[in-house]
Amino acid sequence: MNKKDILIVDDDNDLGMITKDTLEDHGYSVELCGSTEEACDELAENKFRLIILDINLPKETGFSFCKEIRKNSTIPIIFISARTSDTDKITGLDIGGDDYIPKPYSLQELLSRVNANLRRAYGFSGGQQNIVFDDVEIDLTSRSVKKDGQLVKLSIKEFDLLKYLIEHKNMVLRKETIFSEVWGMFNEIEISTLAVHIRWLREKLEGNPAKPKYIKTVWGVGYIFEVNI
Repeated sequence: MNKKDILIVDDDNDLGMITKDTLEDHGYSVELCGSTEEACDELAENKFRLIILDINLPKETGFSFCKEIRKNSTIPIIFISARTSDTDKITGLDIGGDDYIPKPYSLQELLSRVNANLRRAYGFSGGQQNIVFDDVEIDLTSRSVKKDGQLVKLSIKEFDLLKYLIEHKNMVLRKETIFSEVWGMFNEIEISTLAVHIRWLREKLEGNPAKPKYIKTVWGVGYIFEVNI
């Protein structure tokens, strides 16, 4: 799965392109979709860090699409809309939106809101890149893993899963959320593949995979990656 910064969902192509160009000028990788159908395809193929979502869209409103996203993901969502009533703003925030900007908007203000929401969601920096616990060493930059000094071969998806667990260490994570964030919200792969990848990671990293020390099951909920790092 490719990683990109921002997904814009707006059927106003002219405004969407101007917004896309502005964000890309400031270093963001951006995709623009004109409908929720296109957005679903993008979310299945790419992992985004933030969504800019119009309310008035063909076939489906931004409100209903936001509700669908919130079933599996906490990705920051900024609503944009020509609908400026307090009722619409309250609805957008109550159903899971993180911000609401009326159209027409200042591109500089939108950029500031994007920056602020990304800081709140992910912090000011990319975080620790070299992780060491017990006999395991993980380099997030080179995507390499060693155990007892020996290189451990992980598939692309195994490493993506491990990285997500590391980024959310010592937190109980719902299996639906993990699957959505690692495989994509609208991926057609069965969620049971998550349990398979968890088992593979345990076999490669745990001293006793049958009694895991790090990647533990939280029955009825999901998993927790317990490490002191």
